[in-house]
Amino acid sequence: MNKHFDAGPPQDEIAPKGGSVVHPVTSVGAQFFDALETRDPVAREAALMAVLPGQVAHAKTWSAALKQILKDVNPAGVTSREALARLPVTRKHELQERQQASRSVGVDVFGGFSTVAYGRQMPRIFSSPGPIYEPEGLARDYWRMARALFAAGFRPGDLIHNCFSYHFVPAGSMMESGAHALGCTVFAGGTGQTEQQVQAMAQLQPAGYIGTPSFLKIIVDKAASMGVPLPSLKRAMLGGEAFPPSLRDWFAERGIAGYQCYATADVGSIAYETEAREGLVLDEGVIVEIVRPGTGDPVTPGEVGEVVVTTLNPVYPLIRFGTGDLSAVLAGPCPTGRSNTRIKGWMGRADQTTKIRGMFVHPGQVADIVRRFPEVARARLVVTGEMANDIMTLKVETACSGPDALATKIGEAIRDVTKLRAQVELVLPGSLPNDGKVIEDARSYK
Repeated sequence: MNKHFDAGPPQDEIAPKGGSVVHPVTSVGAQFFDALETRDPVAREAALMAVLPGQVAHAKTWSAALKQILKDVNPAGVTSREALARLPVTRKHELQERQQASRSVGVDVFGGFSTVAYGRQMPRIFSSPGPIYEPEGLARDYWRMARALFAAGFRPGDLIHNCFSYHFVPAGSMMESGAHALGCTVFAGGTGQTEQQVQAMAQLQPAGYIGTPSFLKIIVDKAASMGVPLPSLKRAMLGGEAFPPSLRDWFAERGIAGYQCYATADVGSIAYETEAREGLVLDEGVIVEIVRPGTGDPVTPGEVGEVVVTTLNPVYPLIRFGTGDLSAVLAGPCPTGRSNTRIKGWMGRADQTTKIRGMFVHPGQVADIVRRFPEVARARLVVTGEMANDIMTLKVETACSGPDALATKIGEAIRDVTKLRAQVELVLPGSLPNDGKVIEDARSYK
């Protein structure tokens, strides 16, 4: 196990400057978690680009997988978003495939992505569906959750009731380590045992809850049916599933202010909600891009695409990791004064691979077709009809004249790339929905 790498250098020596450092709040009444949240956006971008070459170099040196993935990359030249966008995207299914292949020959459970081995520098390992195994390092607030908890209203000295799972998945540990870094005490409630959860909340009087919104609703409903008041429960950090406005309002009616966070087991905290409730503010420890699904090409600002994250984590230094989630950048800064970029939050999944007439068609294939025609801005493959009678139509945005000739050439490219025939429909620029869909399955399954 972990035979292909040694223990690596100590984490405090390899961490990119500012990468995993917790900047604690200066006082209980502080408005922001630290000064990083309000710095000039130009200064922030310069700081991120300054540490990026070192992180890429570190990944190539200590991660066997990234040494291979980035074999043709000169880290010293990765000093801008344009340079970063030329690096390959590693998507979640590729990470899983590398882990599975590596485990099958008994080499490394992490597929070569971890820079440290079992022992002192890796106190815990977690598992996500797949399974995908994730290491936890030694850094205080390793998953960078303290900032999100602060934005949700938690403060040093609070007791937090943590109902994320503590086994297999990292969610419980992610939140607990962030709470500790913030200066809070945690009750490890975990999942299930609703009546005991109510009893513990009534007796311990926590300032708030961490967990899924659906389980919090179950707890609040159970407390009401038991006739047990929960007067201390004033705030909640929620994740792991959708948090619709209707449920947010339901909690507010009962005196609970709930806020979302967006995090994954692979990269930790990505973005968090603030009291402005206008999108999610990006975490200070990641570089986020929005790319066209199936490609590594950044979209125009405001366009929906896949969230791609580069972490500054030295233990698990994922470079251009495709989360598979859809989102879009919001214009302007957060009304709270936090100056980092905002995104809309989770808007669906980017992997739209669809089986058509017995053949799998991928978003990347649609992108390959579009690249062949400079006059085409965007495209959307729509599949209609009934099962066994699929009709494939590629809708393309173009302002080009001579549409018949262009449509014929695009049709030939579709057959070349997908081995399938399709209709081609030319539409005006801006006609296609801004929802991140590259392939739309509109077939009838009756």
